[in-house]
Amino acid sequence: MDFAALQDLIARGAGVRVVCVGDVMVDRFVYGEVSRMSPEAPIPVLARKRELVMLGASGNVARNVAGLGGQAALVGVIGSDPEGHEALRLVGDDGRIEGALVTDTTRPTTLKTRFVSGGQQLLRVDVEETGPVSADTSARLARTIRDVAVGAGVIILSDYGKGVVTDEVIAACRASGLPVIVDSKARSFSRYGAVDIIKPNASELAHAAGLPTGTDAEVEAALALALELCEARAILVTRAAQGMSLAVRGQPVQHFPGTPREVFDASGAGDTAISALGVGIAAGGPLEDAIAFALLASGVAVGKVGTAAVSPAELVDAARSVHMAAADAKIATPERMVEEVARWRARGLRVGFTNGCFDILHRGHVAYLAQARSWCDRLIVGLNSDRSVRALKGEGRPVNDLESRAMVLAGLASVDLVAPFDEETPLELIRAARPDVLVKGADYSESQVVGGDLVREWGGEVRLAPLVHGYSTTAAIRRMAGEGEP
Repeated sequence: MDFAALQDLIARGAGVRVVCVGDVMVDRFVYGEVSRMSPEAPIPVLARKRELVMLGASGNVARNVAGLGGQAALVGVIGSDPEGHEALRLVGDDGRIEGALVTDTTRPTTLKTRFVSGGQQLLRVDVEETGPVSADTSARLARTIRDVAVGAGVIILSDYGKGVVTDEVIAACRASGLPVIVDSKARSFSRYGAVDIIKPNASELAHAAGLPTGTDAEVEAALALALELCEARAILVTRAAQGMSLAVRGQPVQHFPGTPREVFDASGAGDTAISALGVGIAAGGPLEDAIAFALLASGVAVGKVGTAAVSPAELVDAARSVHMAAADAKIATPERMVEEVARWRARGLRVGFTNGCFDILHRGHVAYLAQARSWCDRLIVGLNSDRSVRALKGEGRPVNDLESRAMVLAGLASVDLVAPFDEETPLELIRAARPDVLVKGADYSESQVVGGDLVREWGGEVRLAPLVHGYSTTAAIRRMAGEGEP
């Protein structure tokens, strides 16, 4: 999807009404650090640091619809318990989600609690009831769907197998006259009847068809059989890094390749994909554009931790990065640097920072940056702007402009991010990044390193990297001018 098509879809999707029906969950994430094993059993001891609570399952679909600029009407079931009250609060906190939740006093609100350390889940504890809701609750859900569907552009039905998606609920969705998209965890797709699109992942399609789904040819065969076994007009299978494949009755299968991305957490990526698909369909235009929109959104989602929603601005950035060289993508504003650091820290990675003019890159620079990178998992290089280089080095410098210097640095494997700055010192960048290790050359003392006192205050360290004798930008300029060594 090119920029013009993306921006047009985002504009048309702003404010579209999407009805999100299905199993509503509360996702609780307990984050902490593990530094020892329990003396009572061979299990890690988690020192709790913070807790995050958000809507999950169909609730996460609604969050993503809202995040993408749509208006979501959330239809589901909660219990009369603290988690149910928490779900109502979470819905109320987002002005773009209309809560249409039905309370069933006989069932608990579905709760999933995940314990996380160093970016890895250690344990998940579930509280749930998976049997079908009562006939009375099902009838109340059907009435609610009929009410909230007025003025909507699409219904997204999320069936996580927790009992909310009954035959009566499915019938109410289909009777609305709106396009119905189903995200199904069921082994059989036949129960949904003649809905517009069923969106399984590759594993779910394999279960439904009883066939492998590893290659394009295998997926095509599985899609053909799955369409024979159900009444859906189309099946769209999500295939992680392989993209998506669409089978429409009477038409050849279309494959939509994905863009390789670093995966931090795949939790909720399917919710993001179907949310974007729904917004794209509600906004009008070709189905192919809605699928491209869904691919882009799910690619952004896997770069986040937890069941995270994505925003239009993030989609624009992601689309831009697809068309950028790898080196270009490493050059960041201070704002994006902060976002990248947050993602790295969520994975338990150690962040390093160094800075300089790096006017004419030479052997000494390469060795210095390689040493700095060996002390951390991700290295940020703060790069002086042309104006600040002139202020430090005088007229005639820099020899290479900011764009050229940034591109050369970003091309090094040892550099993970380049963040230009215009001030005399990188102090504000250091405050924003809060690095775990601050690196400067050994021609400085620790007391001379700008920001060193701050880094030590928040528990980081300052390290001095040895320099390669005989290599400097000043010496290189003198050699080029025929002046020889000083």
